[in-house]
Amino acid sequence: TPPTMTVELAPLPAPAAASAPRPRIFSGIQPSGIVHLGNDLGAIRNYVMLQYEYEAIYCIVDYHALTSTHDAGLLRRRTREMAASLLALGLSPAHCTLFVQSHRPELMWLLATVTPVSWLERTPTYKDKVANQPDDVNHGLLTYPVLQAADIVIYKATMVPVGKDQAAHLELSREIVRAFNYRYGETFPEPQAVYT
Repeated sequence: TPPTMTVELAPLPAPAAASAPRPRIFSGIQPSGIVHLGNDLGAIRNYVMLQYEYEAIYCIVDYHALTSTHDAGLLRRRTREMAASLLALGLSPAHCTLFVQSHRPELMWLLATVTPVSWLERTPTYKDKVANQPDDVNHGLLTYPVLQAADIVIYKATMVPVGKDQAAHLELSREIVRAFNYRYGETFPEPQAVYT
């Protein structure tokens, strides 16, 4: 009789412990031209560091740039340059999501319907432009904070890396979220600041 062969199967590996989900963080940067040292020190180095600590989503906010840049070709070029700069300075598609704002659907309209104009008129950026550049005040500048809130909450981000100078804008985003959730039910988390 031929010898019998036995095959022993290795035991299945124990299931890996599910790691706790990382908090989601969102931030946007305008394609305003060549990246300078202030961009790098104030935002981009933090973006690179935070992509390893959080579920990081970063956006090139080309809609926001429309409040001051009105040349379509220039805006497209600056958007590509900003993407290249962010990647060159260390953002990794393996560790974060990077995209262009105009490439995705917009939540702004829904949030605009719950935001009083008086809230928008009190923002530091709006008041500064009205005082110092009265010939370049437009509807986009007034509603910029609603767009900023939409950028953050569409991803249900719970954390936003900001400088102290952006604290008022983030607080307004939180107020808009509260107004929306009050009217329509708990939908979006109120984003908290991670000061950079």
